[in-house]
Amino acid sequence: MEFLLDGIRAVTPQQCVMYVVGALLIYLAIKKDYEPSLLLPMGFGAILVNLPMSGVLNQMVAGVGESQGIIQWLFETTIEASEALPLLLFIGIGAMIDFGPLLSNPKMFLFGAAAQFGIFFAMIAAVMLGFDLKDAASIGIIGAADGPTSILVSQVLHSNYIGPIAVAAYSYMALVPIIQPFAIKLVTTKKDRAMHMPYNPKHVSRALRICFPIMVTIIAGFIAPMSVSLVGFLMFGNLLRECGCLERLSQTAQNDLANLITLLLGITISFSMKADQFVNLKTLIIMALGLVAFIFDSIAGVMFAKLLNLFCKNKVNPMVGAAGISAFPMSARVIQKMGQEADCTNHLLMHAVGANVAGQIASVLAGGMILNLVPQLMG
Repeated sequence: MEFLLDGIRAVTPQQCVMYVVGALLIYLAIKKDYEPSLLLPMGFGAILVNLPMSGVLNQMVAGVGESQGIIQWLFETTIEASEALPLLLFIGIGAMIDFGPLLSNPKMFLFGAAAQFGIFFAMIAAVMLGFDLKDAASIGIIGAADGPTSILVSQVLHSNYIGPIAVAAYSYMALVPIIQPFAIKLVTTKKDRAMHMPYNPKHVSRALRICFPIMVTIIAGFIAPMSVSLVGFLMFGNLLRECGCLERLSQTAQNDLANLITLLLGITISFSMKADQFVNLKTLIIMALGLVAFIFDSIAGVMFAKLLNLFCKNKVNPMVGAAGISAFPMSARVIQKMGQEADCTNHLLMHAVGANVAGQIASVLAGGMILNLVPQLMG
């Protein structure tokens, strides 16, 4: 009967902390409905990988030899070796996105670019706090508010903190309705938030919708070659949506593929949430830096919109600039809600959607630029 107690005796205080973290993620997923499709498998996976002598990890079994653990195998095969899961998820995301509001108002591209400021601010702050450049860059990308990009960049750069980065990225994405109003109200007045914007969308031809993902991929390849996998898979998904002859595949990508990959990605990334890697002071610092990056992204977007208003005849509600982050469509919904709270007749949704989808493109381009620049700076 002694062997029955071996597992309990092998539990460390750090593993107990991870059980609490896992339970918290599951609670947030179920009770608060915060990104449940990802936080729930991540939370359950965090418990699985921290059980003593867990069968989901590789281990040596007496008399048998090495036993392959399923979660470790998934991580080493689909993330570490190929980044397959985050990239395949981009096909589903691309199929969900309608670039029409952006193409009818190309000025929104500027807000997508401006709202990436927090990435580089947090990256510099992380370096100043003593993180290696590869880890600092991986931490900064949390500010993109794009979980798959955060995972892919941190994996390609071989960051030591993939687990905390993934948890921070997806947690803050889920908390957009709480974080963004706080950040926006720091730099706007009620008068700013009540500003009306007429919506007169230009017609976007089918030919332009089809050519757009192809041209973006080619341009991204010239500017930031390392972004081709990120941008290419995102735009391929969008091409499935817009081509008009693959409706069934488009729907599969948006629903079945995206749901299955999200589920597998959540439980697979939990491999990097082992107690010995996760429970330390640097994890708290990473969470704090990620929050700073997220807040500064929103503030930078608002301030850029205010700057643009000094030179433009048609004024932009400053809050629309904050929608330039990648958290689609949550950020656009937050802007619409805040606009109507300031003035019940204020409708900003389509403007915010344009900025929001621009943020999708800008975040993957920023990730690609970091993948290009960091190895050169380290070399």
